[in-house]
Amino acid sequence: MLDYVAHIIGAAFFVNALPHLIQGVSGKPFQSPFAKPPGVGLSSPVINVFWGGLNFIVGFLLVFKVGNLALDNHLDIALTFAGGWLTAFALARYFGRFHGGGEGR
Repeated sequence: MLDYVAHIIGAAFFVNALPHLIQGVSGKPFQSPFAKPPGVGLSSPVINVFWGGLNFIVGFLLVFKVGNLALDNHLDIALTFAGGWLTAFALARYFGRFHGGGEGR
């Protein structure tokens, strides 16, 4: 059971790493927990690369070390994918408010 929880949460960290790394590497400011106000204001590209990298490391540790993802276990794969996909939808709605994405309907 702990494996499945680690997979779902780890996938969420992997997905959250993407916008921060992409915006940071592109040299664009983006929301982060270090901004004022947290999660709403913009942080520098360097801060976002840091935050994205940290999210990636945590995701990796949760999925592959705590959860020990088994690629031949269909439930492992399905739960990991579902956790990441649901997080992607949630982040699309959240960040869409700041970047012209509307309500995310």
